Amino acid sequence: MSETTVTKRRISARIGGIAESATLAVDAKAKALKAAGRPVIGFGAGEPDFPTPPEIVEAAVAATKDPRNHRYTPAAGLPELREAIAKKTKRDSGYEVAASQVLVTNGGKQAVYQAFATIIDPGDEVLLPAPYWTTYPEAIGLAGGVTVPVVADETSGYLVSVEQLEAARTPRTKALLFCSPSNPTGAVYPREQVEAIGRWAVEHGIWVISDEIYEHLTYDGVTAPSMPVVVPELADTCIVVNGVAKTYAMTGWRVGWMISPADVTKAAGNLQSHLSSNVANVSQRAALAAVSGSLDAAHAMRTAFDRRRQTIVKLLSEIPGVEVPTPQGAFYVYPSVKGLLGKEIRGVRADSSVDLAALVLEHAEVAVVPGEAFGTPGYFRLSYALGDEDLAAGVARMGALLAEAK
Repeated sequence: MSETTVTKRRISARIGGIAESATLAVDAKAKALKAAGRPVIGFGAGEPDFPTPPEIVEAAVAATKDPRNHRYTPAAGLPELREAIAKKTKRDSGYEVAASQVLVTNGGKQAVYQAFATIIDPGDEVLLPAPYWTTYPEAIGLAGGVTVPVVADETSGYLVSVEQLEAARTPRTKALLFCSPSNPTGAVYPREQVEAIGRWAVEHGIWVISDEIYEHLTYDGVTAPSMPVVVPELADTCIVVNGVAKTYAMTGWRVGWMISPADVTKAAGNLQSHLSSNVANVSQRAALAAVSGSLDAAHAMRTAFDRRRQTIVKLLSEIPGVEVPTPQGAFYVYPSVKGLLGKEIRGVRADSSVDLAALVLEHAEVAVVPGEAFGTPGYFRLSYALGDEDLAAGVARMGALLAEAK
């Protein structure tokens, strides 16, 4: 009797299909080159260059000495932190929710993953405005969903319209990912457009996952209204994700949250109880101090980001072949470099923004993320969450190189 040999995968198809985070990969490469002695300036990672405010750090230090924090705590988060997040949400966006609707996660990224995992079944379609943050399509795919990109470019300020969303809608459309202020473009949707999209979603029974992580980083008097506040009837089919990372310079503390209808919060909490249990208690205590305290430090950081925003837009706009809309939120610019593609620089022809980013890293020693990572080739994303001197020097270096294009 012959026995059929079956070749088994070493890595599952589900996990093997995940793409590495392009932004973190660029940041890692830049740091590796710097460690090797090259003067690389990195515009890759979306990470404030400020230290966490001292009162938050002090709360964490005190927490390490309290035996209560040396043990397991509820998987959904410390009750007092969930209550504080509910109060902070009411204070900052006007969205009134119960503490029981809040689930504390290991950073905003886990909140995104769990939101999709909780409401998406295999084959469900998710409308994803592009350019999009690199993690969104991976999270959708892991949940068994199908990403349906809805592309906006610089001519519309990177804002998708209801008409575009409606054209992409099918009977399998389950959800829309909405991010304002946007990573990677810095675009901010005006209130009337937020309302129009929210009412469209309600009309068609479409869930909205609203990423509000950059809520406090807006400029020029612009505000970023929360969709369930503008369209209250959306609340039963809306999940808000947020965290302390950007507002309080706490990227390394890994505290985020999702706010959702009670049944979704309970289901996501069950998932988290098996996946990771509670977020580290010291980090939760630090987050409690952050969301319960003032926004003075956040406003000071915003002032610095605004100054850098104006500087980087001015410098980039002076480079031939580069077009850069002025962002109104977050800390990114998303210039078009399509005018440089197909041209030769130092004997190499860059036919894509991936090729061009590689040239910039090699010859100008500046790390940027190409638009392919965000679903729209022909662009660069640059974070201006770095020091003023590095920002000016990095763009100057890149500009000098790109000026050689012919």
